[in-house]
Amino acid sequence: MKFLRFLLFPFAIIYDVVTTTRNLFFDVGIFKQTSFKIPVLVVGNLSVGGTGKTPQIEYLIRLLNKQFKVAVLSRGYKRKTTGFVLLNDAHIALDVGDEPLQYFKKFKNIDVAVDANRVEGIQQLIKSKSPELILLDDAYQHRKVKGSFYILLTKFDDLFTDDFLLPTGNLRESRSGAKRANVIVVTKCPADLNQQQQETIKRKLEKYQKEVFFTTISYGAILSSKNIISIDELKDYKILLVTGIANPNPLLGFLNNKKIDFKHLKFADHHNFSSTEIENIQLEFDALTSTKKIILTTEKDFVRLEKSIENLFYIPIETSFLDNQQDGFDKLIMNHIQQNRC
Repeated sequence: MKFLRFLLFPFAIIYDVVTTTRNLFFDVGIFKQTSFKIPVLVVGNLSVGGTGKTPQIEYLIRLLNKQFKVAVLSRGYKRKTTGFVLLNDAHIALDVGDEPLQYFKKFKNIDVAVDANRVEGIQQLIKSKSPELILLDDAYQHRKVKGSFYILLTKFDDLFTDDFLLPTGNLRESRSGAKRANVIVVTKCPADLNQQQQETIKRKLEKYQKEVFFTTISYGAILSSKNIISIDELKDYKILLVTGIANPNPLLGFLNNKKIDFKHLKFADHHNFSSTEIENIQLEFDALTSTKKIILTTEKDFVRLEKSIENLFYIPIETSFLDNQQDGFDKLIMNHIQQNRC
């Protein structure tokens, strides 16, 4: 695979020229950008794959939704509908995408919508719901919207500074795109990442002259479903783990550290499970030789599987800042909101 990517290097150069030219045209005004009177916070990354956008959006929702009327706009990846859709209780993941549905189910006092055209989506949200601010999920490369604040995520063990453009690497655009960010958040760090290690990463990022924060993923102590099981009880169960996310390794590491015995069925990111696959998952579960057994999945996969599979649980996750950096990040966001409100 690495050799194949090396052979595709000329295409990466072409891709770089195309994306750099596109960004230049937006920067100088040849391509139109639309700005809005309310704060529009953009969360995204330079690379493909799981950098933790969903837990970062949820962190912002928790931070802001008690003081402001918050709306979230996503494109609704792999949904079967088109155009603008405002989520309601009747929607399923196939209608609106798994991540938007997760936000909608989890936070009852916000509005969630999907639209591939972010400009029209924002306009529709403002017209129909009058939010005080909008969170744009995975829209760092959507240059037609001029956000008021950009949060760039990069994964601890796969920094964008160490990567290259598609198809040789995983970057959607060149590293210089980081200059558009207001802050850089290094995600999925080890919980014990020390100051010296943080300073090493900051030196790699210092040329972009952005404030850098470090976060880790925290797993909940209680599994969520119709019933309640604590993480500590899982060692007494046979576990069938089903994942359809870009990078399940942090979850696998967490379960291994807890000495939990599990069998893992891995699917592609945002996978839409077919009826045959659902049947196969059930057969795998039935084959587990224990009276105490469950199917465990991620929070994102749960919204796609909960109506099709019994004995299904997920482990809630949250973004946590390291070394009391939360106060600095929160203050930065709150100051921006206050200064940019209508």
